[in-house]
Amino acid sequence: MGVTQQQVQDALARVATPRGVALTNANVLSPISATGGKVFFSINVEASEARAWESVRAAAEAAVRAIPGVETAMVALTAERKAGQAAPPAPHRHAAGVQNVASHRPPQGGPSPMSRQAEIPGVAAIIAVASGKGGVGKSTTALNLALGLRDSGLRVGLLDADIYGPSVPRLTGIREKPQLNDERKMIPHQKFGLAIMSIGFLVEEETAMIWRGPMVMSAVTQMLRDVAWGQLDVLVVDMPPGTGDAQLTLAQTVPLKGAIIISTPQDLSLIDARRGLAMFKKVNVPVLGIIENMSYFQCPHCGTQSDIFGHGGARHEAERLGVPFLGEIPLHISIRTTSDAGTPVVESEPAGAHAAIYRAIGAKVREQLQGAIAAA
Repeated sequence: MGVTQQQVQDALARVATPRGVALTNANVLSPISATGGKVFFSINVEASEARAWESVRAAAEAAVRAIPGVETAMVALTAERKAGQAAPPAPHRHAAGVQNVASHRPPQGGPSPMSRQAEIPGVAAIIAVASGKGGVGKSTTALNLALGLRDSGLRVGLLDADIYGPSVPRLTGIREKPQLNDERKMIPHQKFGLAIMSIGFLVEEETAMIWRGPMVMSAVTQMLRDVAWGQLDVLVVDMPPGTGDAQLTLAQTVPLKGAIIISTPQDLSLIDARRGLAMFKKVNVPVLGIIENMSYFQCPHCGTQSDIFGHGGARHEAERLGVPFLGEIPLHISIRTTSDAGTPVVESEPAGAHAAIYRAIGAKVREQLQGAIAAA
């Protein structure tokens, strides 16, 4: 039997707050999501109170995790500043407070958001796979790219940080929840020679992820920090589409070695790809290159190529912007069917032409990361 909202409320009623009342009476709790053994909610306070409330957030999370049957508890502390209110000191990493990151300048008198970056122990290089819009095959590309890097001899992890629509559980066929080690960190699943973690392992596939920005930030941070990644040469992070809180949180939290932009050839996709590329440049993240996905349709029967979405747009855009062009991936039924079956094409058809494309892209990425990996 799953955990109920009433059980969570009863546990939180025993948590004291700086206001001198129980947490459940402080008028700061968001609606509580309790599905099976997974509990999510946020504590919403003013930015000036954030530091005092971080201990409450930790106590609330501990109280919920102590409830029999709770497998996962994620509690976000959201700190919103009123108009005209001075920025408070930077709170604990679980607190919200994005500080003018888009221009990469801290509020007057405040620390830079990038000053909170910290390496993940044991991980030599972290790269983001991003797109300006959805529907361009980003997650499929991220997984097969990770496998291509694996085939180049690297130890690789894959983090599915697309918290609104996690695809990695379907792409890998993994449905089991992660176990916890003695330090209460999640142990990533091992499959295809990769260390794999996804927010989708913690929620049901059809659950609507309706989270406010600070909860997004807390989730991304926990997926980076509260996972026992072990020793990795590269951690590939599959980002949500767009240029929002998840991307900025990743750039703030860890020193990214680079970002890869996925686009289709058509102008509409390229417009959004430019936005994604510009965002990473603003936060001083190197752009490792652009990949043109669905570059052309290849008939599985006769091999004829058709430029359904146009062709070469991403290559020309990379040349115009002065960033590497990593390669073209066709729109082919075998890539789609293997992805739907949870057996990615690099793994299931290693001798095929499509696997060769992903491995070639992986080799180009490895070459750019060689210095960071060697230094680690």
